[in-house]
Parts: sequence; structure tokens; C-alpha cells
Amino acid sequence: MTSDQYPHLRRLRRNATLRDMLNENRLAASEFIYPMFVVNGSGVRTPIEPMPGIDQISLDIAVEEAQRAMEAGVKSVLLFGIPDEKDATGSGASSPDEAVQRAVQAIKKASPETYVITDVCLCEYTDHGHCGIINGNDVDNDATLPLLAQTAVSHADAGADMVAPSAMMDGQVAAIRAGLNEAGFSDTPVMGYSAKYASAFYGPFRIAADSAPQFGDRRAYQMAPNQGREAMREVEADLDEGADIIMVKPALAYLDVIKEASMRFDTPLAAYNVSGEYSMIAAAGQAGWLDRERAMMEVLTSIKRAGADLIITYSAIEAAEIIAKG
Repeated sequence: MTSDQYPHLRRLRRNATLRDMLNENRLAASEFIYPMFVVNGSGVRTPIEPMPGIDQISLDIAVEEAQRAMEAGVKSVLLFGIPDEKDATGSGASSPDEAVQRAVQAIKKASPETYVITDVCLCEYTDHGHCGIINGNDVDNDATLPLLAQTAVSHADAGADMVAPSAMMDGQVAAIRAGLNEAGFSDTPVMGYSAKYASAFYGPFRIAADSAPQFGDRRAYQMAPNQGREAMREVEADLDEGADIIMVKPALAYLDVIKEASMRFDTPLAAYNVSGEYSMIAAAGQAGWLDRERAMMEVLTSIKRAGADLIITYSAIEAAEIIAKG
């Protein structure tokens, strides 16, 4: 075969400027959401061993981190709280004195332009580590819904710009939407953890948030990894209940689900680049097995290419700084 008998695709790759001009998928810092683990107190920065560079932080440091993110171009944060005490019903989740509520107030006061999203779940606040009220050995779906709604309202009352229910209880978006509307927060959007899988990639998060189940697991309410069509039903249910943004979690092992959801639904789509995805790249980078920065940016690009409009990632600030350098 002669050179005039096959397409010359390499012609468009030979020059760095041309490659940049033809870039099909461009990451932007404004599309990132930076998760933070907040605790009460001040001056607290406790390293999370399986997540190098990520810490449990007190309110004052959360303010500094939110401002650092904003300076890098990351305009939104997602807050997870680690309470001082836990109980069987996760009653602290809706307390105005808990870390999430207080961090929302502190961040919005210091940096009003930061868009603050709060995770709405009970797993960090229950002594059994499950995402709802326990009845026997099961999580009672309907008994959990009012507590989730109450928690979401407490976050909105503290000044949260958006709430993100992650418990995977049927009807949670509808219950939260109704609770917000009734409390006068009809303009507060809801980002549903719509297709949330029972994934091994959550391991480091459970250490970070001290939220591992004390018995059983979460496969009775989170999705099985082998399910694809079911994910579309979950997304559709969240939209029917009033979700403003949908989410797929985790991201890297579920790029096909992200792609399918992006093609099927004309709704903003977030994807969560979860703790295990972050940790395995960080660990391999520390061991010298791969180029950490390149691998990180490649993964984030794959999530964008699959169809995500927003990416929740622990790499948000670092990635934004890399993007800024060009």
C-alpha cells in the first residue's frame, strides 16, 4: 500500500499548536468540585493516610482551603462532616452545631462567591455506619426519609447553595425537595447521587469519614457493579422526584454509565472521581510506577470525554493549577 492509499491522521498530530487547536475535550477548573472533610474545632489538620494530600480539617482551615480552591479557579466545594459523637439514628446530622453546618456558615462569610454543596447522608453520624435507620438488620427506607429531609433543611438554613443526598434511599430526592420547599428553600437545587454503586473504590473515604458499616454492607441499597440499565432507571427516578443535577459514582469504572446518562438525559451530569481512584494514582505515583500528574489528568479527561459536565475530585486544586500552566 502506498502513502496515497491510506488516511494520513498523523498529519494532525505532528505539531503541538495544531494538537491544541484540535483538542476535543478541554478540562476547566470551573467544572471541578472539591470535596472536604470537616470537623469541629480550630487548627486541626489530620492527614488521611490512604489519601496523601487530603486531610480532615477544622472550620478555620476549611475556610482557607475553600479560598485556595477559588484562587486556583475551583469555585465549588462539597462538604462531608465528621461529628464529635454518633448514635443509632444519626441525630447529629441535622444539628446546627455540627461541623458541616458551621463550615457552611464560615465559608460563605469569608468567601461568599464559593459555591457550597453539602453531602446529605447519615452514615457519618450513625454508630452502626449505615446510611439510615436500622430496623432489625435492615435499613428502613421510609423511616430514613424524614431525617434526610431534616438534614438537608439544616444545611440550607446554614447557607448551603446546594444539597446532595447520597444515602440511596428510594424517594430521598422527593422527600428533600418537599422539605426544602416547605422550609422556604424552593430555590436550593438538589444534586442526586443518582447512580451510586456499591464499590470497592470507597475504601479510603470510609477511613476519612469514619463511616464503615459495623455490620453487613450497603449492597441492599447501593447498586451492584454489574448493573447498567438499572442505573438509567435510578437517574430517571431522581429526575422525576425533582433532582436538578444527576450524578454517577464512582466515575472511572463506570464511564459507560456516564456516557449513557449523558446521551439519554438533557440534565447537568456530575461524576465523582472517588477516593479509591485518587488513592491508587497517588500510591502508584509515590512508588514511581507511573507519572502521577499525567495519569491524574488522563483520568479526569476520560471522565469529561465520557460526558460529565461536573467532576467531583480530590485532585481539583492540583488539576486546576496544571490547567492554568497550560
